[in-house]
Amino acid sequence: MNSAGFLFSTWLRFFFLFTPFFALTMFLSMTQSYTEAERKKLSIQVCVAVFIVCMALFFFGNIVFSVFGITLDAFRVGAGVLLFLSAVNLVQAKDMPPASTSDEDISVVPLAIPIVVGPATVGALLVFGGEMPDTAHRMTGLISLIFAVISLGIVLLLGSAIERIAGKRGLVILSKITGLILAALAAQMIMMGIQHFFSP
Repeated sequence: MNSAGFLFSTWLRFFFLFTPFFALTMFLSMTQSYTEAERKKLSIQVCVAVFIVCMALFFFGNIVFSVFGITLDAFRVGAGVLLFLSAVNLVQAKDMPPASTSDEDISVVPLAIPIVVGPATVGALLVFGGEMPDTAHRMTGLISLIFAVISLGIVLLLGSAIERIAGKRGLVILSKITGLILAALAAQMIMMGIQHFFSP
């Protein structure tokens, strides 16, 4: 795969890993009492928090593997299972949380963590970072991660407009489609980990 193709595919993986439409549904539900300006400010704060957390996970995953003596393939299987469970939760309908009041700071917790960057996302980011074989791939991964966070920010910033166009039912359908894509990514991670584990 050429560099442009690798950049695009990595961006897509990161973007769907953030479960953007589920995150948008939660964002809109928890900010019902917010003004449009407050929602936009919160969107930026969420994206900054997500980027900082993801950067740490993406670049320091190998250190985690070394400290705990965990192989990348073992982590692939574990993270894949968590990601699959997360996908199942997306496909199944869930009750939305109550609306938040304007004086609560919900940008980092719970919006950035754990709604956008949950346990499954943490595991997957550690795996993706560990899979990058050299500096060039890591820089491409970094650019893809930046694009994915920007894309998430655009979704959140346009949240009210997207809700008007798609409606609540449309957002639920988009979340379920995201869950199916995550399930496929999870299956691929698990199979790759098992295949590498048993290969000579």
